[in-house]
Amino acid sequence: MGGAADSAPTDMRLRHIEVFNAIMLTGSVTAAARMISVTQPAVSRTLKHAELRLGFALFHRVGGRLRPTAEAQALYPHVETLFAQLDELQRMAQGLKTGSGEGELRVLTVLALSYDVMPRAMVLFRKRHPNVIVHHESLHSPDIIKSLVLQQADVGYVFSGVTHPALEQDLLGMRRVVCVAPKGFFTKRELAAGKITLEQLPGRPAIWLDNRDPLAITLGQILRDHEIDLEIKMTVQTYHAAIAMAQYGLGMALVESCTAAAVDPTLADVLPIEPEIRTTVHALRPTAGANTLTSKYFTRCFQQAVEQLA
Repeated sequence: MGGAADSAPTDMRLRHIEVFNAIMLTGSVTAAARMISVTQPAVSRTLKHAELRLGFALFHRVGGRLRPTAEAQALYPHVETLFAQLDELQRMAQGLKTGSGEGELRVLTVLALSYDVMPRAMVLFRKRHPNVIVHHESLHSPDIIKSLVLQQADVGYVFSGVTHPALEQDLLGMRRVVCVAPKGFFTKRELAAGKITLEQLPGRPAIWLDNRDPLAITLGQILRDHEIDLEIKMTVQTYHAAIAMAQYGLGMALVESCTAAAVDPTLADVLPIEPEIRTTVHALRPTAGANTLTSKYFTRCFQQAVEQLA
């Protein structure tokens, strides 16, 4: 047989969540009341009502402070996400009220495009849109595709095109694959030639990219076609990690030239590979989403940034 607590609703209202968050941040009812500008009894009543509706305790009193229960700790990450979203909503509303904001743009890039291309694109973008809030995140290509399909971002920039019914794509440019190697790795003749051939790569220690990376897949197929085996000493997940390893003398790294722009010339040399291998830079966006003028302009800026590094 169930009592009153068994039949109580198990949902939290926004006021409950606000009080819960304040107590999690401050550790006491008194401090929480000051934080959200209400009386201490009001916080106590709201907390009690929240626990009644949920059917379990959120805090235990230990040594004069409130300690979150296991259930509260499980709920809190979701509450943090909710408050972050509310902050974004408040900023957008304030911008609309004052006319000082032009909206927000959610941009995703693979990590290799976040170091040199993304900052250059932002400099160009800011000249026309100084007030747009840009939320940028670096992810692996599969995660970018997933986020765009779920319409959690406005636009994403990746290497190599993708085929997905929920996404549209634009080719922004092509980048050459180069070999980055520590000083003294290439011979004087190779440096004078200004290039390195695939046939000259075997027998030298190599830093390889994660086999799920689009460039690694392309390079792997080309090397198999030419019957070339590299002496792979380690694998890394990002192009910049590969460059860092090369600059510390651990071997050569095959990366695209956007990433190679970050190489310190006092630590490593960069030579293009022959025959020429190219990778593409693509802009992806949700088919069902609004391709706004702002996102279109940002993509134009991104393309210009790619071209600057050519």
